[in-house]
Amino acid sequence: MPTQPGYDPKAVRALFDEMAATYGIVNFIASFGFAARWRHQLVEGLPLSDASHVVDLMSGMNELCRSVAPHAAPTMRLTAIDISQEMTRRARMHWPFRVEIHLQDVLTWDIEPACADAVISSFGLKTFDRTQQQQLSERVARLLRPGGVFSFVEISVPPARLLQLPYLFYLSRVIPWIGRLFLGDPANYRLLGVYTQAFGTCHHFAECLRQQGLEVSEVSYFFGCATGVRGIKPHA
Repeated sequence: MPTQPGYDPKAVRALFDEMAATYGIVNFIASFGFAARWRHQLVEGLPLSDASHVVDLMSGMNELCRSVAPHAAPTMRLTAIDISQEMTRRARMHWPFRVEIHLQDVLTWDIEPACADAVISSFGLKTFDRTQQQQLSERVARLLRPGGVFSFVEISVPPARLLQLPYLFYLSRVIPWIGRLFLGDPANYRLLGVYTQAFGTCHHFAECLRQQGLEVSEVSYFFGCATGVRGIKPHA
């Protein structure tokens, strides 16, 4: 097993292509259902009922659409972007709003400036190193219309030392075993733990977004086991 995660887009694509068949069930069980709850909390309070266009970055199998659906107008359009062919192939497409899915690297995708009322994303940030997080923040700012909102959530390393040791043990040892139980490759799930430990929290990404002139609030979920950023692109 490598001791450092690979941030090259080809490596990330291969990792999630391999995990696609088991990722959904392993993610739900390994997080004790918190992953679904954190997705719901990600969209709470966002003005999605007034949004005509929402962009979901690192969209996976369109899991965030389940959280968006209760808040969205039927006329809303959601554009989903993901780098993994297998994830996008397995993505659910039937929702009470129109969904367009694009197999793209978000850092090289040819985006339309100021086209989105909201940019959302769940559990994709950890596969970006700090330079890539800076590039991603630039793309978020470019995507949003003035007055547009954004919200991200990511599994994180909790700050309390008493919680860190059992938490990191769970990430590195228990979750790979759960992955094996559902016929996944435990090495892939172990690597997700390596990504998470290298990522830390959303604080660096929050600072990158502030450098783009966005108003940012940092969010902590369940003692810091997940963190997030949310905010708005000012009109001025």
